[in-house]
Amino acid sequence: MILAKTKNLRALVDGERRRQGRALALASLSAAVLSVASVALLSLSGWFIAAAALAGAAGLASAQMFNYLIPAAAVRFLAILRTGFRYAERVASHEAALKALARIRPALFAGLAAAPPKEALALSGGEASARLVQDVDAIETLFARLSNPWAAGAAVASGVALTGLAGWAPALALAAFCVIATFNARHLAPSHARLGRDQQRAAGALKDAVAAFAAAAPELRCYGLETWAADEIDARGRAFGALKLQSARAQGWSSLAQSAILGLAIATVVALAARASTSLAALAGLATVGTLEILAGVLKAMEQNGAVAEAADRLEPLLVHGAAQGVLAGSWAEPAIAFDGQLFAPGERIAIAGPSGAGKTTLFERLLVLRAPPAGFVQIDGVDLAALSAAEARRCFAYAPQDAALLAGTVRENLALADPQADDDALWAVLHDAALDIRVQQAPEGLDSWVGENGARLSGGERRRLCLARALLRPAPWLILDEPTEGLDEATETLVLNRLQQRLDRTGQGLLIASHRAAPLRLCSRLVQFGGSDAAQTPARSARV
Repeated sequence: MILAKTKNLRALVDGERRRQGRALALASLSAAVLSVASVALLSLSGWFIAAAALAGAAGLASAQMFNYLIPAAAVRFLAILRTGFRYAERVASHEAALKALARIRPALFAGLAAAPPKEALALSGGEASARLVQDVDAIETLFARLSNPWAAGAAVASGVALTGLAGWAPALALAAFCVIATFNARHLAPSHARLGRDQQRAAGALKDAVAAFAAAAPELRCYGLETWAADEIDARGRAFGALKLQSARAQGWSSLAQSAILGLAIATVVALAARASTSLAALAGLATVGTLEILAGVLKAMEQNGAVAEAADRLEPLLVHGAAQGVLAGSWAEPAIAFDGQLFAPGERIAIAGPSGAGKTTLFERLLVLRAPPAGFVQIDGVDLAALSAAEARRCFAYAPQDAALLAGTVRENLALADPQADDDALWAVLHDAALDIRVQQAPEGLDSWVGENGARLSGGERRRLCLARALLRPAPWLILDEPTEGLDEATETLVLNRLQQRLDRTGQGLLIASHRAAPLRLCSRLVQFGGSDAAQTPARSARV
């Protein structure tokens, strides 16, 4: 089985198969009826044409006695049957596949989001996109192909039965060639699987490169590296194209082999069936064509197994962390925080100072479990942070990071990340506290104004203030701000800090703030000084401001 080595993905896919069982059953039934109707239509058409020609050649009396109404009606009935069940099979199989993917993608993203920091942060945006889009699309074929065995079985059974009307020898010959075609496909499957795996990897590398260079486009232009970036993308594109060419050649040889098998099968079956009659020989020959063409289409799907297996191997690690994390039963209403034995009471305002690289941002990321906190590093209400799940720890904090990241969406959608239930009054309140309300009010759509890719329609200072507003919206006892006024002019900085102080006085929220500028640190009554290479582990000293 393709998913034999991917336990978590197999369990997820099996669950979706059970959930979509009715649609998949309809797809399988429709595929079987479609195969029978297709083989019967081709066979009956061949017999009808040959028999009519023979009747006409036998003379006027024979032609007048020939009953063409029943065969003509049967041909029309089979044509309608084939069309109807082809539609039903396509709709049912793709409905099941798309509904399953609608559940699989969120599960994969949840696993990606829950992964340990070392794994999650090591995955580039392009690679993550490739896994959630390209690799999941490959898994879709598993659902679309579930009806294939029924289609192949029905085609072979009906073809052998119809060929048997001309004798047992043609029927046995057709069955033998079906076995040969299947063996040929299985013999070529490993090479197709290898190429499928390589293509999947090359496509992921190409997407990753395009995403990385697109994100760095301004820098590449400034340093005149557009040609270098284009060459790098071209190299990956050529590697992917070369694999596609190899795959096309392999598929060409596979098609040639199947065509040779089909031609030999037709010649053998017709020669054996000719002993019965010309019309039955035509029936047997066209039954052979219909059977082996359907079987070849089903066997061709085996060529996709390599891509599916590679996609499964890449997706499996995401699901290892997909289980929902527990939520602490107690309340974090007013949690105290301790750094290395130094206690910081609820509502305190603490400045984190130190040179670049001292570990201020690392401290914040460990508090939020964006990096794994070492045992004994931090305690929250007497509980070791390392013993808490990420969900439990993050309930304590609202966070505005140093690198302001925004969604490609509206102001409202970016703010709603912090509190999806917040009403417009709450949104305008935090925008006011971040000194961004007038800018948003002046926009034609207000809260529904589009901010662009990562806030491209906003200035750097506006992006930072929108991230600050988002952090202010989150209902958490501690507020973490990393360089919140970087890039702001003095007047805007003063306005933002005055409003922040008023908000903290009003709410009693605790504050942890890191900044290289003096003004933000004046909000605090206590200073934690970081310094040295070991500062990322433990603060050096604490003092009153």
